Amino acid sequence: MTSSDEPTWIDYAEFGERFVAAAVTESRIESAVSSVAGRGITIGPFGIGPAGLARFVAKGSIGKPTVIRRGPHVHFDVMLPVKLRVDVTLGGQRLRLEAVVEIDLTMHARTADPLLIVIDIPPVTGRDVSFVMRAQAIGTAWELLLNPIAQLVQREVASRINGILADPDSQRARTFDVEAILNNTRSPYTGRPTHDWIGYDEFGRRFFARIVTAERVREVVESMAGKTIEVGPMRTGPGNKAEVMVQGSVRLPKVAEAGPVTATPPPEPRIAELPKTAAESAAALAAAAESGNHDPALVRFDLTIPVSLDISVDVLKTNRYRAEVQVPVALTARAAEPLLIVIDAVPPRAGDIDLDMTAEGWRAAALGKIAGMRKQIASQVARVVRTEVADVSRRTIDVGARLNATRV
Repeated sequence: MTSSDEPTWIDYAEFGERFVAAAVTESRIESAVSSVAGRGITIGPFGIGPAGLARFVAKGSIGKPTVIRRGPHVHFDVMLPVKLRVDVTLGGQRLRLEAVVEIDLTMHARTADPLLIVIDIPPVTGRDVSFVMRAQAIGTAWELLLNPIAQLVQREVASRINGILADPDSQRARTFDVEAILNNTRSPYTGRPTHDWIGYDEFGRRFFARIVTAERVREVVESMAGKTIEVGPMRTGPGNKAEVMVQGSVRLPKVAEAGPVTATPPPEPRIAELPKTAAESAAALAAAAESGNHDPALVRFDLTIPVSLDISVDVLKTNRYRAEVQVPVALTARAAEPLLIVIDAVPPRAGDIDLDMTAEGWRAAALGKIAGMRKQIASQVARVVRTEVADVSRRTIDVGARLNATRV
């Protein structure tokens, strides 16, 4: 996004749905079930047939899963292949067969408390297991054993897979604690057999509340530190005889969580800010309502930009001042298409700026009071800060790009 692009806003709920859809990909599903691949399976020995006279043993291993995304929601069809070698002994004779087993799994990416994405897998049944044996011409006695063998293999394979999927290590591989991943900490929630499910919409709201913190916002806006501010030369005072030059720099910004939003109406606009026509007034009100800036559910922060200024006023001789300026900027964490976090900023007005000037010498103090420079300097500083915060690309985090670059 460039500074000229206007973000297309979405709400936190839609962000949650988009986040899960972007985060849970075929490759991540394959990685989540990769621990199953390569595991050995042994079935038996069992007695089968009339009076259990035939002995049956099957051995094999699970192959690499095949993953197919299904439908608009985050559902996946996963097929686990198993190759088995089947040994059947009857009346002192041995029959050795090869069997191909396919296990069909249905996986659904679900969200859980507090900020988890869990790959949920329903229990596997015998009907989810297909069984095909490869055998050349065999006698009638052997043929009578094939159906019982197939049913036994389907039941036992389903039981083995359910046991593997219920293993704590397997559950950990299918549970992603988004907050712990982003904080680079160990999660206390992975590997749990049960979870408190939440919807994708609630996941999106919790994402902003738990992830978009004052510390992370501070990292975004700290790039402003060290920016130079130059104002002037400009004319002021009676007859515009005083020439003012201002030079300074932005110090390290401070970020704090904003207090709760109240229902008090916005302040009356100043005369210079009043729309010229009733149509313009209605349009302005509609735009304000659409922007959602007063939505109490949005995550907000108070940004204070400290600026140190050196001011020189040339009237017959140069008079010098030192000013410490506190520029307040209201920040709102908002979601935008396709999967962006934008720290939206409300530009400051001159009246919002606290300008504390210290004069060097009594003549400079008297001149500063008479000339009323504070308002003009505050206005110019506000203009510079407005220009600085106008570039939304500096406060935009492309979550989709970061997900694509993350190996989890």
